[in-house]
Amino acid sequence: MSRKHRDRSWPPADAVAPLAAPVTDNHTHLPVPGEVAAGPGADAPLDAAELVARAAAVGVTALITSAAETTAWAPSLTLARELPGVRVALAIHPNEAVAHARVREIGPDGLEPVRLPHHDEPLDEAVSRLEAQVRGNRDVVVAVGETGMDLFRTGPRGAAVQREAFREHIALAKQLDLPLQIHDRDAHADCIEILEADGAPERTVFHCFSGGAALAEACAEHGWYASVAGPITYPANEELRSAVAAVPDELLLIETDAPYLPPKRWRGRPNGSYLMPDTVRFLAQLRGYDEVKMAAVLARNTAQAYGTWV
Repeated sequence: MSRKHRDRSWPPADAVAPLAAPVTDNHTHLPVPGEVAAGPGADAPLDAAELVARAAAVGVTALITSAAETTAWAPSLTLARELPGVRVALAIHPNEAVAHARVREIGPDGLEPVRLPHHDEPLDEAVSRLEAQVRGNRDVVVAVGETGMDLFRTGPRGAAVQREAFREHIALAKQLDLPLQIHDRDAHADCIEILEADGAPERTVFHCFSGGAALAEACAEHGWYASVAGPITYPANEELRSAVAAVPDELLLIETDAPYLPPKRWRGRPNGSYLMPDTVRFLAQLRGYDEVKMAAVLARNTAQAYGTWV
């Protein structure tokens, strides 16, 4: 199939067989009320309720939706109170922090940060409001995230802003004894340095783990979780698979980062939690486990990192 005519639609609801035991998608991005899921050109968009129902039908019985833009906080909290098995992580994404700080510079990707109306709120005010939102919604907020560093799109001035915003998030997670979900793009050494300097929260998660041997070693040394997503199934990612193999069982988590990064056979199409069984089964094969044992390891780790709510 040519690139021009590649299928960009949502995979069908029965695209994958149900898991033999339940698991949690510890990092997804559900579309908020009034919106539909983003993704690469989906021709029949799905809303959050449908995505949650599809996930539950295949054994992904709980989800943590990451609301890392100020505009997503309130509607994501609403989703968690209305949909079964949904909880929330709140934060200001590192690229969002740069926009709120009104830094204008060309990043390594050759682009300036996109500024939208909600970025008119100064970063310090947004951080203060984040703390209030987390403190005031502890019934459904189970993590601070995603925060961290993204040097793929950020020049030196933006990186300085990200470092300070990351430190604010680390402090908040520690104050409230919440897990921290880290966005780490082209910034492995920076993230490790900041965590070691400030002292990482007791439960620290590298979401969509993309590091090599050095980051895997740091996770093992410090007890940080590595959350595995669809890219581990991509043929070219042998270095990633090698790194994940070095992560102890007790530090493994699993996620989708939906609507992005689907497992291999759905690559190029929108992702949802209902496709995560492919990643679970792939990880089980890598570890030499059957599906039930792999699910049990992931369920135990998820409960230790985030608690239970289903």
